[in-house]
Amino acid sequence: MTKPLIVALAALASVELWALPGVLTTESETLKGDIKWRARTKQYIISVKKGTTMVDLERNLADVVSLELPKPAGYDRAVQQVEANQGAMAISVLSKIVSDYRMLQWDKPAGRYLAMAYISADQPQKALEVCEKIISEDKAAAWSGELASAYWQALMRLGKTEKLQGLLNKAASSGSRQASAAALVMRGDIIIAAANGAPDKLKEALRDAYLRVALMYNDEECVRERSEAMLKAASCFEKLGQTARAEKLKSQAKAL
Repeated sequence: MTKPLIVALAALASVELWALPGVLTTESETLKGDIKWRARTKQYIISVKKGTTMVDLERNLADVVSLELPKPAGYDRAVQQVEANQGAMAISVLSKIVSDYRMLQWDKPAGRYLAMAYISADQPQKALEVCEKIISEDKAAAWSGELASAYWQALMRLGKTEKLQGLLNKAASSGSRQASAAALVMRGDIIIAAANGAPDKLKEALRDAYLRVALMYNDEECVRERSEAMLKAASCFEKLGQTARAEKLKSQAKAL
């Protein structure tokens, strides 16, 4: 077998692996089959069975309400590693998920934790690159959804404050409670980053950000943001010497 033919077959195989089983929903239909993303035309291609024949259907990105695909192998373990400050151990798994699930539901949550792993390793530029590669195909991911807060953290670490502020404003006015809550948490982080331990700044972060989220965003879609806000508020109270209030918030966050 000639080398060009081997290369061509390998490329074909990689394309076949790109299609993943799942459910695609638009406002008018729900389709079950093998789904892949066509970046050139901004369309999803789903292979469905019509009688005894497999048919490829095209659906535009703007028309797709949701995708449902099985959770990728290794995802939960990688998330646990990132949350346990062992992000370096999760980077290869998360990188593969981001690549294999490009625009297929799991790229953004995996991208979030991959970016967090890089930030924990003091590599914010790599975190930024991970996020911006995903955002290049889904602009709204910069201010709404699971990826946004990790992207904002990378921007803050790199001193890109003007761009960050613009995205926070967009998130706050987007109409999404989840995005608005995440933006408030990030505003608290910005205050803390400039605080140098000053008590008045810690109180400002509590009043204008963390406690607002903890008290006002108690609906189901904001559970992650509320938990994060509670833990960050607890950290502020610890620094202010109010350990009882800190412990109470930690318990409440753990119960969410």
